[in-house]
Order: sequence, then structure tokens, then C-alpha cells
Amino acid sequence: MRHFLDELKEGLSIAFGAIRANKMRSVLTTLGIVIGIVSVTLMGTAIEGLNRAFNKSIAAIGADVLYVQKWPWGGGQNWWEIRNRRDINMQQARAIEKNAETAKSVSPLNSTARNVQFGRKLIENAIVLGTDEDFLETSNVNVALGRFMTSLEANGGRPVCVIGSEISENLFPSESPLGKVIKLGGYPYRVLGVLERQGSFLGMASLDNRVYVPISRFFKEFRSMHGGGLSIMVKAANLSELEETKEEVRGILRKARKLSPKQQDDFAINQQEIFVNFFNQIGGVIAAVGLFITGLSLFVGGIGIMNIMFVSVTERTKEIGIRKAIGAPRRSILFQFLMEAASLCLMGGIIGIIIAFPLSLIIDQVLPTAMPVSIVVIALLVSILVGVISGFLPAYRASRMDPVDALRYE
Repeated sequence: MRHFLDELKEGLSIAFGAIRANKMRSVLTTLGIVIGIVSVTLMGTAIEGLNRAFNKSIAAIGADVLYVQKWPWGGGQNWWEIRNRRDINMQQARAIEKNAETAKSVSPLNSTARNVQFGRKLIENAIVLGTDEDFLETSNVNVALGRFMTSLEANGGRPVCVIGSEISENLFPSESPLGKVIKLGGYPYRVLGVLERQGSFLGMASLDNRVYVPISRFFKEFRSMHGGGLSIMVKAANLSELEETKEEVRGILRKARKLSPKQQDDFAINQQEIFVNFFNQIGGVIAAVGLFITGLSLFVGGIGIMNIMFVSVTERTKEIGIRKAIGAPRRSILFQFLMEAASLCLMGGIIGIIIAFPLSLIIDQVLPTAMPVSIVVIALLVSILVGVISGFLPAYRASRMDPVDALRYE
């Protein structure tokens, strides 16, 4: 062990001495590695950032929530056939609510876009959602101020609403919205509460630019923005029994829609897993293409390292001969040149990370990025690996030299 540490110390000393002796050549040699590591690091931070942003957005759907809808997420079926399906209605939502034993809560949901006004302040095309009193539990959303609608208000179709944080900030920047009357598409609604900030879904649609009203009143005063009828949110009582809940809801809905055993489902039961699988497929393709392109730059950098190491071996042939003549074993010579190549690449990797970090902060203004310690460690390991692979052939050639021929070299 001590002998190995002595060889390591000696190899590092010789390697850094050779690098210092040829500063300009070393800088130019590592340039390809720097570019490659910057590319790999930026690609890694972009993929990590997108994954985190997606996971944060997808959490709004809820892993234990099923969405009964006319249209399936992700497509993959005949558009005309789906278009001709019957809409999902309130009777079917009530059937699920009454008969689903493995469901914790059930909430119907429908939406449209309307202008929201308070005094002279106007928000155009805010999302108006019709739902019931169980929405909070089904969607895992909390009230930040005031309260949500009660069952009496929801079933009675009272002109009350709960608003998102973005609506509250825009209409009531310096006062409490509780008890105030706003107009949704020209109809007056009294504000009961404000929901906690939820952010956006997949970086696109804001979840805070919404107004929630009793669904019975929604049907009277608004028209859905889509032709799919209702969406029904079903929260499973236990995440481990999600598939059982899904099958139970499927059976209830087939009975409510009077489908015969031979008929296929004319509805979709969507869940978070569909989005996750779809994203993983797309993300996998993007990652593969991106890493292939960045790998090419590392390959070019590795070729440069190999070329320079061959030159270094040729220049130091007599030095190799002297070391072998005084008893240096082959592994010591091999290790010396591998250390030099790995050190060059490691320096390039460190410089690449130093450059990549501020660049990732700039890119973060456009696309989400994240640079955890794992990406830094991987980048450094990749740079060392490239150095070892690139330097192996020159190092092997040096270790196989005959000491007599090496000492005669001029």
C-alpha cells in the first residue's frame, strides 16, 4: 500500500511538472475537454431542471386522483370515435359519489373562460371552474384566506366564489377580497376565500388565475369551453388501492351509461401515470440525442489528449529509458502517463464546470435548470474517465519501450 502511494505521489509530481513545462500546449489540449464538459454539464442541468419542474407541476394532478373524462390524455385513439362519445354528466358523477366504496372524495368539474371584474379592474379570460364542496380534499388544495364553499352553497347554487391568488393580487392589491362582490362574465359573485398559490402546470397554464363557483350555478350562467361535458375527479382512499378504485369507478360508470358487456368503454379514466410515462418517453429521447451530441465534443477532446500524449511520449523517450534502466517497472511508466492525461482532463473538467455554472443561471431565465452536486461529480468523473481512456494507448506504448532503444533515441 505504501509503495502504491509512493508511486501515486511520484506520478502526480512528474505529471504536473510536465504540464507546467508546457503551459500553452496544456491549455490548448484541455480546450476540447472544457468545451465537452461545459456541454455535458449544461445538458445535465437542463434535463435535471426540466425533471424537477415537471415533477412539481405534475404534483398538482395528484398521484391518488383519477380523472373521469370523455377524452383520454395523450391521444392514441380514433379522434372521430372519441368525438362522438356521449358527454359525462352530473348523474354519473353522483352515481360514482354514491357507490364508490374505495373513493375518499368525488368532485365534478367543468370550466370556461370569462372576464373577471371588480370596479374598474378587469382580468380577461380568467378560468371559471364549476365544482362542489369536496374539491379541496380531492385536489389537495388549501385555502389561504377565508373559506371554501359549503355543501349548502354548492348544492343550492348560491352566487359565491373562491378565487386564486393571482386573481386576488390583481383585483385586490391593497385590500381584503373577503365579502367583496366581483363580476364573472357580467354576473355578480361574492368572494368567500382565496386559495394558496399553486404555480403553473407544466410551465404553461397558471393554476392561480382561476375562480371556483358552485357547479349547479355554473350550468345556469356559463357554458363549458369544451364539448366533453364534465370531468369527475375521484380521490382514492388509499394510494395502494388506486387500481381497485379505478376498476370500481369503471364498473359504476359503465352501469350508469348503460353499456352492455360487449360494448367498449365510451369514456376515459386518466391518471398522473399517463403524463409521467409520456414525459419519460419524450425526455429519454431528448436526453439521448443531447448526450450523443455532447459526447461527440468529448470524443474530439479525447482525440486531442491522445495526440498530445503520443507527442509527449516521443519527446520524453530518453527520460523513459533512464527510468526503466534504473529499475522502474512497466506499471510505473504506464501509471505516470495515465496520471498526466487524467490530470489534464480533470483540470479541463474543473474549468468547464466553472464556466457552466454561470451559463446555467442565464439559461434558467428561459428554461428551468438545476445543478445538484451529483451532476458536478459526474462531470468530473467523466473528465477523468476520458483522460484515462485517451491516455491509455500512449501510456502503454511508453511502458513497452525497450530501455536500450530508448536511451539511444535522439
